[in-house]
Amino acid sequence: MKISIDRIFKGSQNISTYIILFLISALPFTELLLRFFFKTGICASALYIQHLVIWIAFVGGVIAARNNKHLSLSAGVNLLKDPYKQIIESITMLITITVLTLLTFSSASFIFLGFEKAQKIGFLPIRLILLIIPISYVMMSYYFIKNLRGKWLPRIVILLGVLLGLILSYSSILKLISYIISAGGNWEASGKVLDLIYTFDDLLLPLFKALAVPVIIVIIVSAFMGTPIFIVLAGITYSFFTLSSGAMEMIPNEAYTMLTGPAIPAIPLFTLAGITLSQSNAGERLVRFFKAVFGWMTGGLAVVTIIICAFFTTFTGASGVTILALGGLLSFILINDNFKRPFTIGLLTSSGSIGLLFPPSLPIIMYGVSARVSIKEMFIGGIIPGLLMVTSLIVMSMIYAKKQKVKRTKFELKEVFLSFKEAIWEILLPVFVLVFYFSGLTTLTETASLAVIYIMIIELFVKKDIKISDLKTVFVKTIGMIGGILVILAVAKGLSYYIVDAHIPTKLSALLTTHIHSKYVFLLLLNIALLITGCLMDIFSAIIVVVPLIIPMAQAYGIDPIHLGVIFLANLELGYLTPPVGINLFLSSYSFNEPLVKVYRYVLPFLLLLIINVLLITYLPWLSTFLNSLLS
Repeated sequence: MKISIDRIFKGSQNISTYIILFLISALPFTELLLRFFFKTGICASALYIQHLVIWIAFVGGVIAARNNKHLSLSAGVNLLKDPYKQIIESITMLITITVLTLLTFSSASFIFLGFEKAQKIGFLPIRLILLIIPISYVMMSYYFIKNLRGKWLPRIVILLGVLLGLILSYSSILKLISYIISAGGNWEASGKVLDLIYTFDDLLLPLFKALAVPVIIVIIVSAFMGTPIFIVLAGITYSFFTLSSGAMEMIPNEAYTMLTGPAIPAIPLFTLAGITLSQSNAGERLVRFFKAVFGWMTGGLAVVTIIICAFFTTFTGASGVTILALGGLLSFILINDNFKRPFTIGLLTSSGSIGLLFPPSLPIIMYGVSARVSIKEMFIGGIIPGLLMVTSLIVMSMIYAKKQKVKRTKFELKEVFLSFKEAIWEILLPVFVLVFYFSGLTTLTETASLAVIYIMIIELFVKKDIKISDLKTVFVKTIGMIGGILVILAVAKGLSYYIVDAHIPTKLSALLTTHIHSKYVFLLLLNIALLITGCLMDIFSAIIVVVPLIIPMAQAYGIDPIHLGVIFLANLELGYLTPPVGINLFLSSYSFNEPLVKVYRYVLPFLLLLIINVLLITYLPWLSTFLNSLLS
């Protein structure tokens, strides 16, 4: 029976995945065609697309939990042996189940209290659409619980976690009960249930407030024990709301606001395009072409590696995908060409995040949404700094190749043409995206939809690298990855709301301007703070949580908002590479089967070079603002 239930769950999740990714890819494309040919569109298409993102986020979150792929920091916990490992797993699971129970009831309360029964998105009731949120939290709990080991301890952890979650959710539960009673017409009984909230507030809130700070400390410590990042952020957010006596429904309300933003659908779409590319033989075709073009140069194959990594990371938005998808192929080529293994691993690990400043990078889109600056201007502002970082790695590789006397490939015009003919469709992709978006012909979401349709046609029907049956794997892989990211963004938005509502950015800005008068000292401190942030947080949650903090401070020192965005993203790129917990370091250790300490050593020269780049980007603002001023 257990197996059949698992199969039903898995099948329903996969079918949901195929449908929602197909719809979110097809709707903007269809809208574009109707507008172009018939000067019309699909009624409420923007709302359909935005609410499909909610399904992508939460179905993806369930699949990430199913595959144990939610982002977390383990800090060596996996190296421990029982019983210590089991105890730590139980603690993190207790926190996880408690927070998921809180999220379930607060989101259910938000859905029924925040929307009228008659409200619809097109022809669909909005409550029906949003029920995926609490249902997904329950499903995530199921998959997290399945991973618990042992006989009696898991049962205690589950019961205790659910019990704590129910106690902490008393306000949301009572509101839901009151709503159900009032829906039956018994308004007097409904009012009495609501009055119970005040009674429980008097009994429990003083205790909750007294324990809030210790709980926050425990949750932060648990982050380094393997508690998923979205659980850590949600737990901290709920604790802060308890301290301020805030309504818990504000947290799912902020998640809803974030996920239905007009630019957010571009994130899953560009990710789908990038994952499709990584599953095809596009990497091999591009390597062949760039090898033909640059192989004659000193260190030509290293140049090829850097360009290919930048290309793939730009479209997937996740440097880990680049390392996992292309690391084996590129390392084989480099080592076979007499590049030493330490240099090869260091270069590939560092190049994995080098494309995040180029359009249509997903972190740039997220920064634009969070900071409320023009995404188009952010795309333009990142080009020169991105080229600076790519160029510096290329120069370093050429110097290394010259010292090591690495052989060069003979330039053959025939091979250039043949390889170009093979790779032309992939080479045209960034041109295609930039022309349509920057010309104003398409919105960001429509551009992303076109990119998906374009890649699907090329890889399925022109190159035939991928079969239609393979799309199932591509879709599930995409939604699992993007769901893990979007769930983090959803809960991080609540924390961001609290930070702004508590006037923390304004207070910090006043404190800094009182004690630090130099803009350049502030920028140096900002670099250090962001580098630490990049070590401890993934780039997406850092954007949502940290950006509202730094914008008022930067404004106080007269820093251009586009320049600030590029500084932020360039620093967070380094976070992927910064010991001890930069995510690329772990992925590189896994991909190349090298001890983590060795990977640290291999990456260090590249990290130091990129730090110099970040300092140049920070103290030479024209690198970020010149192109925008030229085009304005």
